[in-house]
Parts: sequence; C-alpha cells; structure tokens
Amino acid sequence: MLTYRCYGRHGQGKQERTDGREAAASYLLIEEAVCPICKSRDHVEVESRLYWCTHCRIPLYEKNCPLCHAPAEEFVRDCRIVFPEEKRLLELLMEAEPGTYDHSSVWNGGGIYYADGLRLPLEITKLSEEQIRRAAQKIPEAFRNIDTREFDRMRERFVRANCRRFCELETEAVDYIRTSVERYGISKCYVSFSGGKDSTVVAELVRRALGMELMHGFADTTLELPQTLEYIRRYRRSHPDIYFIDAKSRGEQFEALCEILGPPSRVMRWCCTVFKTSALNRRLEMCFPEGAILSFQGIRRAESYGRRKYDRTSHKNKIGRQITASPIIDWQDFDVWLYIATTGIDFNQAYRLGYARVGCWCCPNNSTWSEILAQIYMPQQHRSFKRLLLDFAVKTNKKDPEEYVRTGQWKARLGGYGLAHAKQSVVSYTPCVNEADAYRYELTRPVTASFFELWKPFGWIHRELGSRHLGEVYVLDRDKMPVLRLQAREGDMAVKIVVEALDRMGTKSRDKARRYVEAQITKYQMCIGCHACEEICPHGALHCDTEGYRINDEKCFRCRKCINYFSGGCYIRKILSIPRQQRSKHEQENR
Repeated sequence: MLTYRCYGRHGQGKQERTDGREAAASYLLIEEAVCPICKSRDHVEVESRLYWCTHCRIPLYEKNCPLCHAPAEEFVRDCRIVFPEEKRLLELLMEAEPGTYDHSSVWNGGGIYYADGLRLPLEITKLSEEQIRRAAQKIPEAFRNIDTREFDRMRERFVRANCRRFCELETEAVDYIRTSVERYGISKCYVSFSGGKDSTVVAELVRRALGMELMHGFADTTLELPQTLEYIRRYRRSHPDIYFIDAKSRGEQFEALCEILGPPSRVMRWCCTVFKTSALNRRLEMCFPEGAILSFQGIRRAESYGRRKYDRTSHKNKIGRQITASPIIDWQDFDVWLYIATTGIDFNQAYRLGYARVGCWCCPNNSTWSEILAQIYMPQQHRSFKRLLLDFAVKTNKKDPEEYVRTGQWKARLGGYGLAHAKQSVVSYTPCVNEADAYRYELTRPVTASFFELWKPFGWIHRELGSRHLGEVYVLDRDKMPVLRLQAREGDMAVKIVVEALDRMGTKSRDKARRYVEAQITKYQMCIGCHACEEICPHGALHCDTEGYRINDEKCFRCRKCINYFSGGCYIRKILSIPRQQRSKHEQENR
C-alpha cells in the first residue's frame, strides 16, 4: 500500500519527524505525489508497505487477503518475485539440496530473501569466492530438472489476490498516456525501449492505450547482457509492425575510453552519455528533424534516491528536444511484476536468473548480487573487466589496487587523477597589455577548422573582415556588430581572443566573458567526440565526432546552451575535473 504524506508547513509550526529531520507540526495525507496545497513534491514522502498472507503464501497490496479473507501480516516495503532458476542458484550458494525451495513461495524485498514469509539465512556480502565458484560449476546440472508447478500456482494466486491493484494501475497509466498524446501529438511520439521490465510494461501500456504500435528506440550500449539482446530479437519477431530505431555507438570502444577517462563511477557515468543517449540522439535527429519529441519511458521514482523528485512529464532531459513521459513513475517493483504476471507478456529472461535490473552488466550502480551473477553467468567478461580495474588502480597509484577493486572503491571515484587527458583541462592565458579584454592562450593541440566552429554560438563567422596577414577572424551578432575577434591560423599552438563588446557577449562582467571564452578553448582541447554537446542542443544544430566539431548556422539560435550547460563548457572536463576537497584527500591516501 502506498501512502503519500506532505510534510510542508501548510501555515503551521514545527516538530521533529520520526526520522529526525525537521518537519511541519503535522503531515497532510494526499492521494498522489504532488501536494494540492504546496503544488509541488518538495515536501512529499512516499511510504510503501506490503502485506503477507500466511495461508495463501503471497504478498498483498491490501491488509486483508481477497482470496481467503484472513487478515495479513505486515511484510516489506517492496518486493520482487524470485523465479525457479534463481531459487536453484540460492540452494547452491546455501549448499542446500536441489529442490529445497521448489514448493516455497520465495520473494526478495530490499535485497533480503524470504521463503514463505520467513527470512532466508543468506548474507550476499559474506559469500566467498569459493562458494560462488562451486555454485557456478554446478549450475548446468542443477538447471536440468526444475519443477515449476508450485511456482505457477503461486503466481496465479498472486494475480487473483491483487487484481484490484492491477486494474487501478492500468487504468490510471492508460489515461495518462492518452492525455499526453492528445497534448503533444502522436506524430512525434516514441517508446524508449531498453529491454528491461519497466520499458516492457510501458510499451504494453502504450499499445493498450492507443490501440496501435509506436516507434521504439533501443540504444545498444555494447555492454548489454546476452539475455537482453536475445529478448530484443524475440520482441521484434513477435511485434513485426513496430519500427525500431537501432542506436549504437559508431566506433567508440568501452575499453579504449576507460584508458582515457578511467572506468565509469556512480557520479561519473560517462558511458551513458557516450554509448546510450548520444547514439540515440543521432538516430532521433534523423527520424524527427524538427520540433519537440515525446518519449514514453519506464522511469520510476522507487528506483533510486536521485529519481524521487523526478517530474512525471519532464522537459529537463539529456536530449535537448525531448519531453519525457513516465506512465509508471510511482509504481513499485511489486506493481511491475504484478502487471507482467497478470498480462502474461514476455520479458527478459535475465530476471529469471536473479537480476533485479538489466542495464549494462558492469554498471557501477550494480549491486553486489548483480556482480555475483556476472561472475557466474559472464565469467570471461567479468575477469576482463576486473583486469581493467586493476590496471587503472595501478596506473593511478592507488595504495592497494586489489583492495581498491575488491571493496568497490572505484565506484565512488571522482575526477581524473593520474589520467593524462585530465591535463588538457588546464587553460592559461596572458592578458594583452595593449588591448582591453584581449587574451593570449597557449593550446595543447594545434588550431584546426573545428576551432573556429566553436565560436558560432556567439554569432556569425566573418573571415573577410579581419587581417589575413594576422589570421584575424571576426564574430558578428545579428546586427553585424562585432562580438569577438579571433587571431589564429590553422596549425598555430597559440591564439589571441579579443572580446569586442561585453554586452554582446550577454554579460557585464569581464570575468564571466573570459570564462565563456575559456569554456570553448577547454572544449576544443578536451573534445574526444563524446557527443554530449549534441544531446543538449535543443535545435539539433551541433554535431561532433572524432573528425571535428560542426555547428549548422541555419539551425543555431545562438542560445549558448552548449556553452553554459556543463561545468567549464565541456562534459569531459566535468568528469575529469578534480574537486578541491577530493584533491587533498587523494594526496593523503597516496603519501
């Protein structure tokens, strides 16, 4: 059962909440995630509670079992179903007899396993390498004869007991989808399809809501689980009328980029930008050349703390022209599996093996359990990635590389310590003594044609106005007034930039104008063709790759979002920059 409570002031005094944080004197029970009085979710907390029927041996959304009419016991906040294949793996890890849990109703809530409502004596974090290795060796034999009859009966009881919840979920989501399409138009809609359970459910909801198939977009990150790729193929065969946008990185290799940027971490997931959103953005540009795009996605607030404040319909996206619509944003894992079990739709078989999420197999956000599953079902890739992490730890002078990898410290890393490319972020200038607002910059790479493209967000390039002898190029605004003067020739390792008018730069501050200039120089020095700039351009005017940086004059609105969006102007600088507080910590650790 979901309960929405708003702890906003509502014109009252203060008191301490049960979690120790300051709150209003009382909370307001509301029916949805947005408070009707505050008009926001800023003070709204979602509290979830499921119940367990000891007689029917199933989790319930309601306090009384609709099947046996007996009162149910409080269970967990949320849970996912445990399939027979995962039950067999649990038996191997616990060194129990195969088939021990064939007749038990097993669920996972908050990373803890429960059989018939009772907690199993299994601590994932305490499993040894030897236990995992022995279990992996026995899996082929253990999977040969799995009795699913009791599991099938349990699933049927689960569906019947929670049918009211299913109807509420589907009705509300279908209404939201129809309203969204009426508002934005069906010609610019598509389903973002990852091959996971959430996007599978959203695709089915969209199909039922509209009575037709929408275009689906799948971004192959090259780090997908084998089961995900097989499911995508199976899905396409069973839905031949769906037009699929297949997006895949054009040449970037994960291992090669790890050498330049280091492995992705929880706060530096550059892999998502390079291998997912940028690739998909390029395909969307081809399918939807102009205007806003409505994307139906399987985003859920319960997935992470960071997503708790997400809007259901959002204009804030990595892909600038995209509007995100999230039909199942307030669903729990329980709700998603209820929908799949009730409708009987096909789904990714990785979930049967025990995966709670099926994104990239080496994602830094993966749980310990997901890492164990990768070690069991993808041993070669797991060993290769571990070697990559160890090499990184050695290259960046970690005190104990083995412990750094084993304890998962790499997942929390920040900045580009020990990485050669991080040095490209250093931009130094010498002010010109003869001209105001004129700066001379030493570059780390020679000037190419791409260098001049970077100044188009400030205006229009006019090569004919400057001195050819000095290599001058002017940047003019719409009124043909000078904004910048560049002094650079192709092949030069130093350039001179003159700010001709601060107000035409959109600021009254000299420091801010200089930071704008340095943002573009940083971008030029650090660009590896990650395509992040392409994604945030709301007009599709920008294209960058390993061959260069190009801005379409006819599409560019000079909004300068590509300059202001990332810290220092460049996404690569953002992920390789070293916070001051982390710098001293790193120096202490490696003395």
